Amino acid sequence: MTTDQLAARTSRALDAAVAAGRDLGLTVTDATVLHDVFSVVVHLAPSPVVVRVPTVVPPYLDPDAQARRQRAELDVVTRLAEQGTPVIPPSPLVPREPVRRNGFSMTFWQLVEQDSSVEPDYVHNCRLVADLHAALRDYPGELPFLSAAEPRMVEEGLAALEERPDLIAPADLDRARREWEVLAPVVRSRAAFEAAFPGIDLQPIHGDAPAANIVDTPGGALYSDFELVTLGPVEWDMAFFGPECAAAYNAAAERRGTRHLDERVLRFVDAVGTSRTVACLALVPQLPMLEEALQPSIEQWRATPPFTSLH
Repeated sequence: MTTDQLAARTSRALDAAVAAGRDLGLTVTDATVLHDVFSVVVHLAPSPVVVRVPTVVPPYLDPDAQARRQRAELDVVTRLAEQGTPVIPPSPLVPREPVRRNGFSMTFWQLVEQDSSVEPDYVHNCRLVADLHAALRDYPGELPFLSAAEPRMVEEGLAALEERPDLIAPADLDRARREWEVLAPVVRSRAAFEAAFPGIDLQPIHGDAPAANIVDTPGGALYSDFELVTLGPVEWDMAFFGPECAAAYNAAAERRGTRHLDERVLRFVDAVGTSRTVACLALVPQLPMLEEALQPSIEQWRATPPFTSLH
């Protein structure tokens, strides 16, 4: 997409958010775009409401599937808020449902004041992830197994990259496909995962690097962005954070009486995460900045031995 096309997409998402907010009875006179990468995030000022409008989505995610994902997020976060877990909650000023407008499906959240002076401390945040897992453990709703891995996105992305040697070298794509052949059966099947990793419990998890999705506010840290909430091993939420963060998580888990991270499962989720990273190159036409943003991870992957076995 060209710069003009990207700007037009942002403008359409902004207009859709404003129109949807007004239809729901909100006063909107000075809407502002707060963030624009995979989603356009809009403050419907002067109302204390923020709308998240996903704009870069994998082709397989049709409107019904996207709405199911958003409903699960809203339900999980509402329950966390009700039990006192520090989260950015859905807005109480509108119904707790995704809204579809002008081709976009969006969700409405409470505006919070962010403290931009705080530098992210991922070691500290990983301690907080252990607390989040404890809070999520008793969520009673039904969640799909490891949907956050998005296996269909990976498979369709790798297939699409066959036509884009400008984005990934054929030898790298071949390696990625061979690695995914090892990983896919375990990603797609709870039974296969439990056979490969006996004794590893599954529970509701955030799904999308929660330590990187903690928002600092004057009143304290808040968990946010549960778009990929899923059922899985807690290790999924700790992929790519490294040994120091894993040690911080383990110390916090020990204080709570929950288990340490399993090294074999960490190796597995890191490999799945790498497959997702490679497949995300197929989204570059929708979001050109991804090509440069993903390169450090791609280069790091090239420098490691191929993933050939779960053992």
